Amino acid sequence: MLETIEGLPDNALGFTAKGKVTSKDYETVLIPAVEEKLKNNDKVRLLYHLGDEFEGFEAGAMWDDAKVGLAHITAWEKIAIVTDVNWIKKAGRIFGFAIETMSVSGLVKVFHNAEFDQAITWIEEDD
Repeated sequence: MLETIEGLPDNALGFTAKGKVTSKDYETVLIPAVEEKLKNNDKVRLLYHLGDEFEGFEAGAMWDDAKVGLAHITAWEKIAIVTDVNWIKKAGRIFGFAIETMSVSGLVKVFHNAEFDQAITWIEEDD
């Protein structure tokens, strides 16, 4: 399940993943929120928290994650991934490297769960 993180700036979205994240979660929560945010913003910031209650992704959800990330690759201004799950931290760093390699303006930063407040501060900061 994906829950919205409230209180972020107008150009930012935040989600907390709990339990098993499904393709339906992406199709009914995350993707519509991204599309709606992009109607009013050229660039969007994303805070994605996969904390202690996160149990994993269904295969379809992983595909949807890749699709939404790549479909809007030039629209991401900042992406903060907050997790202690090693493979997700590595995947986040690879995605960040890919963005930089493609010379797309965007920045991905990975935080530990204990650094959740720092991730929010980073998403809110204007560089």
